[in-house]
Amino acid sequence: MENATWLDADEQRVWRGFLRANAALYHDLEKDLRSRCGISLVEYGILVHLSEAEGRRLRMRVLADSVIVSKSRLSHQVARLERDGFVLREHCDDDRRGLWAVLTDEGAALLDRAAPGHAACVRTLLFDRLDRSQVAQLGEIVTALEGETRVPRGQGSP
Repeated sequence: MENATWLDADEQRVWRGFLRANAALYHDLEKDLRSRCGISLVEYGILVHLSEAEGRRLRMRVLADSVIVSKSRLSHQVARLERDGFVLREHCDDDRRGLWAVLTDEGAALLDRAAPGHAACVRTLLFDRLDRSQVAQLGEIVTALEGETRVPRGQGSP
C-alpha cells in the first residue's frame, strides 16, 4: 500500500457517486420486482437468460457466468425457482456431474408478466434521466468497463 496511487478528489467523487447510483438502481429494481412479482433481480436475470437460450436451457456453470453470481448463490436461487415451479434442474447425459437449468412454461409466463414492468422501471430509473448523447456516452463507458476488470493482486480502492 506504500506505493498506492490514490484517487484524486475528482476520481473519488466519481467513484463514490458511481457506487451510490449503482446501489440505488439495484435496490429500486429489486424492490419493484419483489413487490410486483415476488422475485429478486437475480432470479429475474436467471429467467431472462434461460428464456433466450436454445431450448430454454443452460448449463448451471454457464448460467452462473451469465447472471454474474457465484455458483453457490446461483444454486440457491435456482432451487427457489425450482421449488416454485419456474425452473427445473436436469442432469446432463454427457456429464454426470453437470446440471442443466431449464425454464418451465410457468417460468416463461412469470417472465412475460414481469418484463414489461421491469422495462418500464429501468426506463424511469435510468434512461429517462439521460438525453440521447448521455445514453451513447454511457454505452461507450460500459463497453470500456466490460473489458478486463480484474484488479491486479495487492491492489484495490481505498
